[in-house]
Amino acid sequence: MSKPPPPPSDPRLSYRDAGVDIDAGNALVDRIKPLVKRTMRPEVLGGLGGFGGLFALGDRYRDPVLVSGTDGVGTKLMLARALNRHDTIGVDLVAMCVNDILVTGAEPLFFLDYFACGKLEVDAAADVVAGIARGCEQAGCALIGGETAEMPGMYPPGEYDLAGFSVGAVERDRMIDGSTIRAGDAIIGLPSSGPHSNGYSLIRKVLERAGGVEAERERAEALLAPTRIYVRDALALTADHAVRGMAHITGGGLTENIVRVIPESLGIELDASCWAEPDLFGWLAEVGRIETAEMRRTFNLGVGFVLIVREADAAAVIEALERRGADPLGVIGRVIDAGDGERVRYVEA
Repeated sequence: MSKPPPPPSDPRLSYRDAGVDIDAGNALVDRIKPLVKRTMRPEVLGGLGGFGGLFALGDRYRDPVLVSGTDGVGTKLMLARALNRHDTIGVDLVAMCVNDILVTGAEPLFFLDYFACGKLEVDAAADVVAGIARGCEQAGCALIGGETAEMPGMYPPGEYDLAGFSVGAVERDRMIDGSTIRAGDAIIGLPSSGPHSNGYSLIRKVLERAGGVEAERERAEALLAPTRIYVRDALALTADHAVRGMAHITGGGLTENIVRVIPESLGIELDASCWAEPDLFGWLAEVGRIETAEMRRTFNLGVGFVLIVREADAAAVIEALERRGADPLGVIGRVIDAGDGERVRYVEA
């Protein structure tokens, strides 16, 4: 039997009483509109606020293959909240998605975000979206929509979560799938800006051991550096040089990510003496007493993205990257036969 209605003396309830402030959501939309406008491309139809984002491919491609990717930024969000810095985490969100689809040779076309919180704090949310817009500008893709979900009871006040989604396109006959990679090919590294958005559950444990964020604020700020976006540099190389494979160094580190893009009969040999590992990783290893093998399968160790090319093309590719100001690390390893079943080998200094 249903419960009788409340007596007339009970106060009237509103959505705001339940913890959802529609006016705050509208205020956020007004704040972010100029940020979103800066990311627009000619192919975008309509504006922000519709039920769906519209993007017209037109005749830009002959035989396009759409490539999509979705990701978040993991527990790096907790470090951002601890430092009360919300203006860079959006760059991380875009980077984790566009760098992934870039591996196929795809140009990121548009991006959507999902922001969920317990109580919408307009200033913090606007900072997050500003970072997302800045990441989209760096990647050359349009921010065509998103969702802001205020869910009291689901998230504690002051906490939020982020997810993103990107779609790109590549001509079918220009897709990079690693199938042409051969033993002897060179592996060229591009530098990372830090741990990017991986390994932060372990990083937070190390920070706790070191005395916490306030005791190590300078290092904590450095650990919040946004993920580097490699789109423009890598796409310029795929147009002019025979890039056979690319890998985004994310969770799994150097050990697991590069072998994902090469044929199963092949492996890689990396020479750690070929690049200078940033001091930040050495500090993490020392304070956390983290073994070398664990570091290599958790962090990028200063290498955020790699390109695999014929050995004969390596010098030209490195020179082209240098002209673009991409600061390549040079050849950091090579592709090898994996007849013995060992797919990852390190040359120890």
